[in-house]
Amino acid sequence: MQEKKSTILIVDDEPQIRKMLSIYLDAAEFRVEEAETGKQAIRMSASIKPDLVLLDLGLPDIDGKEVIAGIREWSQVPIVVLSVRSDDEEVVNALDVGADDYVVKPFSATVLLSRIHANLRKGAVKEAGEPAITNGPIKMDLVRHEVFFNDAKLALTPKEYDLLRYFIINRGKMLTHRQLLKEVWGPAHSDDMQYLRVYIGQIREKLEDNPAAPRFIITEPGIGYRMEIIATPDEKAA
Repeated sequence: MQEKKSTILIVDDEPQIRKMLSIYLDAAEFRVEEAETGKQAIRMSASIKPDLVLLDLGLPDIDGKEVIAGIREWSQVPIVVLSVRSDDEEVVNALDVGADDYVVKPFSATVLLSRIHANLRKGAVKEAGEPAITNGPIKMDLVRHEVFFNDAKLALTPKEYDLLRYFIINRGKMLTHRQLLKEVWGPAHSDDMQYLRVYIGQIREKLEDNPAAPRFIITEPGIGYRMEIIATPDEKAA
């Protein structure tokens, strides 16, 4: 079964640069998506919801700073600029419109990987307040995209991971069907209730002793679902 890896969106109009980055990132166990124009990058940021964007500023349709501003209208995904533009004004302008980091081409692959990991950690903390979340026997590492249940690693598909991540970040809250579909599948799927039922069932099979009587993800009839806040043994003892 395919396990979730962090998804990196590479935005660069030079095929050889995209290929080089894709090979390196794939070897580092990232999932890679590619865009060659700024407008395509904005669309893909909304549709695939990458965990980090690597962005060249010199794009054929719009400047990379417009891409940053466009993404920042709705998303706080980490954006790392990769550019030959090295003057201070360009760096400051990119950071001012919302970039998280700036790496000048040519760059060391080792340094780039270090910057990626640092920004993924920062992004996880910004999203959830911490890089890892525990809810009873469930532990989710938001940086490595790994999930453990009673200390055993769970094999999740990418969409199962995305859904469970949204639940655990919002644990204790009632989440509507439309809210879950919009946040995990995107606005185009906000009425596809069957998607939700299937994936909730799959997650319950992996978490629950008795999926028919769940204790982690509870159904709110006619409304949606809620992940219960589960105390650890230490918390119960206290």
